[in-house]
Amino acid sequence: MYTSGAIILTDDGDFVYKVTHPKHEINKTYNVTVVGKVNDEELEQLRNGVDIGDFVTNKANVRILKIDEEKNLTRLQITIHEGKNRQVRRMCEAIGKKVLSLHRSKIGDITVKDLKLGTWRYLRKSEIEKLLK
Repeated sequence: MYTSGAIILTDDGDFVYKVTHPKHEINKTYNVTVVGKVNDEELEQLRNGVDIGDFVTNKANVRILKIDEEKNLTRLQITIHEGKNRQVRRMCEAIGKKVLSLHRSKIGDITVKDLKLGTWRYLRKSEIEKLLK
């Protein structure tokens, strides 16, 4: 299983709370590759909320990026604002799909598309202000 993508490191507890608590509704966007073809019914389940054991997720924005019939894989983009522990993996498991790779591509409007794997950068003041609004 492969996981990569955006993570914010800070020692500011108030900032962490404002970025991660669901009531602030800051979106986190993930690109997920799962085994099997995701059908329309499964997409609707993800979009409307699924039971992940101890929690029923809120609605999610979900779209299919690619279906690879030959390899029997589906690549999804899932946007949520909750962020429970391993939530996206658990959502996919709830519809019977095993996650092969997961990449958090965005937190709010902050993207990692221009960063090479294993590198980092400081947030700009404007990015911090936008997250806190």
